[in-house]
Amino acid sequence: MTRSVTPPPSTVSAEGLRLALFSDTYAPQVNGVARTLERLASVIVARGGTVRVFTAHDPERSSAADVEQFPSRAFWAYPQLRLAWPRQRQVRDALAAYAPTIVHAATEFGVGLAGRRAARDLGIPFVSSYHTSFVAYAEHYGLGLLARPGWHFMRWFHNGGLRTYCPTQAIVNDVNARGFERTAVWSRGVDGARFSPSYRSASLRAQLGATDDTLVLSYVGRLAAEKGLDVALEALALVEQARPGQVRFLVVGDGPYENEVRARAPQGTRLMGKLHGTALSEAFASGDVLLFPSTTDTFGNVMLEAMASGVPVVGADVGPTREQLQAGGGWLAAPGSAAAFAAAIIALIDDRSLVRDAAARALDIAAAKTWDAVWDALLADYLQLHRPSLR
Repeated sequence: MTRSVTPPPSTVSAEGLRLALFSDTYAPQVNGVARTLERLASVIVARGGTVRVFTAHDPERSSAADVEQFPSRAFWAYPQLRLAWPRQRQVRDALAAYAPTIVHAATEFGVGLAGRRAARDLGIPFVSSYHTSFVAYAEHYGLGLLARPGWHFMRWFHNGGLRTYCPTQAIVNDVNARGFERTAVWSRGVDGARFSPSYRSASLRAQLGATDDTLVLSYVGRLAAEKGLDVALEALALVEQARPGQVRFLVVGDGPYENEVRARAPQGTRLMGKLHGTALSEAFASGDVLLFPSTTDTFGNVMLEAMASGVPVVGADVGPTREQLQAGGGWLAAPGSAAAFAAAIIALIDDRSLVRDAAARALDIAAAKTWDAVWDALLADYLQLHRPSLR
């Protein structure tokens, strides 16, 4: 059953809410899940509630009283990812001492799995969120045999809670078809002050060698194979053959696929690594079109951030991306097809009015995606679930 979470008309207070948030990824790690969870924690505190984060130890993270870290190791295939398997008694004792009103697990393994078990042992209301399609990742890496047991595990994990939050209706529909129960959409918003066309930088575009006639294509996110970067790089090679010298490629992020990007990216590409603050805002706004070739993302926060920056998107025609772009904030290309992405890019090179029109629609879409409405809906549901009389 899918529950529609409707926000009340005024801002929802978090007074009385004591959230225990379990996640294997958290700030200062830079990914969509970590950034969303950090924002969630800050909003709950700002609205009068309390949060304790339970996560894998990260050597770059400063110690904080509201973050409990468990010993971890870097994942050999992806050093930026930390893995932890905390002792169950330690987790249960720490959770009992904190005495939360609700436990939320945002990842299904390691820390998240320990949080699920401790919450159920202690009789604390438990919810989860589905952020990452690990089954789709397995299929991408040729491990399709894991799909059936993978869905069995995911169904067991998430159906053990009172609610499973998904970032889009497309993902809700997908997991419901796999047997998930008690699902709801927990969407995402965008900060229009942080991501805005006002950050467009003539200096940055000049560093790229871009002129008024150059189409600057950008990619923002993890540099990983499952993000569809092979498709993007092949598409750019086709574009360079058809329209030599008319595009520049701006890449923001890092990850295990970085060497491949450096080796295959067209001349004039600039890899800027991880960016924060104003530098990130300028990178978003200084592009003309964002490339989003991923077929595995369950939302794609960067699409909203690009649209708020006045930058439309060329994305893979899959459910979550289609849902975000359906109002005209960009264009869809056949998933996994470099030729389809190249054709879309070439059409934009040949008719820049298409970019300008889509940019205006993208701004309208982003303006309607306010974080306040997102948090009102989620907190209202939290409060209902942790108060037994209201269930």
